Amino acid sequence: MTIQDVRVDTGTTPLKLIETEDRLGAHNYQPLSVVLCRGKGVWVWDVDGNRYLDCLAAYSAVNQGHCHPKIEEALAAQARRLTLTSRAFRNDQLALFYEDLARLTGAHKILPMNSGAEAVETAVKIVRKWGYEVRDVPEDQAEIIVCANNFHGRTITIVGFSNDPQRRKGFGPFGTGFRIIPFGNFDAFAAAITPNTVAFLVEPIQGEAGVILPPPGYFAKVRALCSERHIALVLDEVQTGLGRTGKLLAEEHEGVEADVTLLGKALSGGFYPVSAVLSNNELMSPLKPGDHGSTFGGNPLACAVARAALHVLIEEGMIENAAKQGAYMQAALENVRAEAVKEVRGRGLMIAIELYPEAGGARLYCEALARRGILTTNTHDHIIRISPPLVIEREEVDWAVDRIAEVITGHHL
Repeated sequence: MTIQDVRVDTGTTPLKLIETEDRLGAHNYQPLSVVLCRGKGVWVWDVDGNRYLDCLAAYSAVNQGHCHPKIEEALAAQARRLTLTSRAFRNDQLALFYEDLARLTGAHKILPMNSGAEAVETAVKIVRKWGYEVRDVPEDQAEIIVCANNFHGRTITIVGFSNDPQRRKGFGPFGTGFRIIPFGNFDAFAAAITPNTVAFLVEPIQGEAGVILPPPGYFAKVRALCSERHIALVLDEVQTGLGRTGKLLAEEHEGVEADVTLLGKALSGGFYPVSAVLSNNELMSPLKPGDHGSTFGGNPLACAVARAALHVLIEEGMIENAAKQGAYMQAALENVRAEAVKEVRGRGLMIAIELYPEAGGARLYCEALARRGILTTNTHDHIIRISPPLVIEREEVDWAVDRIAEVITGHHL
């Protein structure tokens, strides 16, 4: 292939694009058959000009709404100046990114990466090294407690401590050092602790599992026990963080503070892969030059974009809006009388509609919603996830609820 062969075919039809994607791409996703080409705020458009309300927000990566103009401006301006240096050299955006994030979250130390899964892998390395050098855990004996039905990413390390058969089957052998316990069960957590336990890695709300919330007071008790036993509490806030639940961080709902907090997705407002590991001086202190790194982690383009994404999140009141509109939307969905619905649950604009198994599967409902102009996705066969951008307004919530109600009551399946 020559460079002249690579060109955009503006006459390609949606069906042709789907056929080409299926023919040339790995079949590791099963997307709905809409081909999107433009987005603005909570709305996206397909190549035929049909408009949809995005009720997934790229799994919370687009909290600030599609193509936010201030983030776009920061991206374009920085792209014209300097995009990548690697960490072999310093750049003029990294320190400013650190300052903004530390001021906002109270973090003492920050380690920038690219994806959420990379942030999780980084945290695993950090707490293990801390365990050996600070806690005096015997070499190669460190243990990390995790929860059943977790979703922290899809790398080999992470799928190795998943209990989902599809995520594990065919990918072994896996590493050791992880203990799996039920989510939200404090007694199970306490019983799993050994002298070699260095960390508890957990989502404040299990997103991929179906927006599963822990019992009230769970994390307060976990925090107290972690402090007592000198165990690092690692909260994966890649999906729940940055306003999604109506607070900057989901940990704030119980007034706890993690030893390690993981951010990603909305850290760039959907413009660029940016993640970060936030911690304190003690946990980060064992890291020395060469222990960990990333060519793209902390690059000037990423830092400039993330800074803009953080600024608009706060300055435009998106977190407060998530709390307000989320409570309204959840209440409205709970009031829909639908025999197919087992439960509506959530926090902020992180909502799930769980259907009864006999309802026919959530995928059927997601396809029907797409035909009505609502884009969302299913998880675990019977759960519809609802997580629109945090900029959604009351009229748009009403518009969405009306159409969701029509579908889950069976009128437009």
